Order: sequence, then C-alpha cells, then structure tokens
Amino acid sequence: MKTILDKYEQEIENALDKGEFVDAPNLEATKEMFQEAAKNFRQLQETKSITLRVNFEDLIKVKAKAKRNGIAYQTLIGLLIRQYTKGETEVIL
Repeated sequence: MKTILDKYEQEIENALDKGEFVDAPNLEATKEMFQEAAKNFRQLQETKSITLRVNFEDLIKVKAKAKRNGIAYQTLIGLLIRQYTKGETEVIL
C-alpha cells in the first residue's frame, strides 16, 4: 500500500530521490546539540513557584484588578512580569 504524501512531504521525497540531501558530517554531535536545545526549550516553558513579599495595599489592589478582569491575581502578576521582561512595560526606578 502506497502512503499518500502531502505536497511538502512529496517535495522532500523528490529531493531525497534526486540526492539533494547529504549526510551531516558530524551527525551525532548535531543530534546531541538539537536534543540539548529541545531540553532547554522545555525547561524555559516550565513555571516556577516563588515566594514574594509585597506591600499589603499593593496586593489588595492587584487582587481587585485581577478579579475585575476575571483572572487569578497570580496570573496577573505573572503577566506583568512577562510584559516587563519583554520590554512591553517599563518600571521607573
């Protein structure tokens, strides 16, 4: 039974048949590099619990804003941190 390929898969098979792909000279080292990169990427996607001391009044305000927006206050704090690290929000020091 012949496997049906989509357009992209067919292009790859045609290139393989024509010998357009060659083996990587350091295949094992390249594989290890990509495996390490995938592991690092997965770790970057994980969440980490932290303990944070904040002014009580600020916490009440954050909780109120989160409630008005229908999200958990921890989620709001996480969003604020993410926006700051992406440079989308500034903090004046």
